Amino acid sequence: MIRIVLADDQPLVRAGLRALLESTSDMEVVAAAADGEEAVSVVRSSLPDVVLMDIRMPGTDGLEATRRIRADPELAGTRVLILTTFEFDQYVFEALRAGASGFLVKNIEPDHLRQAVRATMRGESLLAPNVTRRLIERFVRPAGDGAEGLSALTDRERDVLALVAEGLSNAEIAERLFLSPATVKTHLHRIMTKLDARDRAQLVIQAYEVGLVRPRWL
Repeated sequence: MIRIVLADDQPLVRAGLRALLESTSDMEVVAAAADGEEAVSVVRSSLPDVVLMDIRMPGTDGLEATRRIRADPELAGTRVLILTTFEFDQYVFEALRAGASGFLVKNIEPDHLRQAVRATMRGESLLAPNVTRRLIERFVRPAGDGAEGLSALTDRERDVLALVAEGLSNAEIAERLFLSPATVKTHLHRIMTKLDARDRAQLVIQAYEVGLVRPRWL
């Protein structure tokens, strides 16, 4: 069973999500919260697999709650999936930087929501590469030339990271660099370890922030 916590300030939304998810044979809602402070508390007490987190809640918002959850070593196995009304919300970008595994727009179809929860449970980053790139290009501000931040990477790893940031899939990177998909996957694992990135989305953010890839508006 996938253990889920719901965090949303609207009772009707929480009730609808609970009914939808609990009608699914491999999912159970173990707790719900109406704000970020309560969300952090119930996540610590229930240790869920996935948190469906609204961003805009009174008091402690979903962004701060996500940051606290992802910073807690005892919650390393809990993944946060952001629920938002708008696809390109600056708070979504900040939540991804804080460690969220992806985001969903609230008008998502029920079957897609179930698939998203399962993908998040498997540790996948729930962001299409082109959406990731557009989101980051809108909100990221490069911090410099990035030489220090990338010093741990080999030249080949930098090549792979740059193509990840451009939105290419593993198969496309393999074709572009004349590598096998398995070799690309190995490079990605090493890059994530060296840059202390939790998933592909964070890799893309770091590539833009250190200036390895530059947004189109620069």
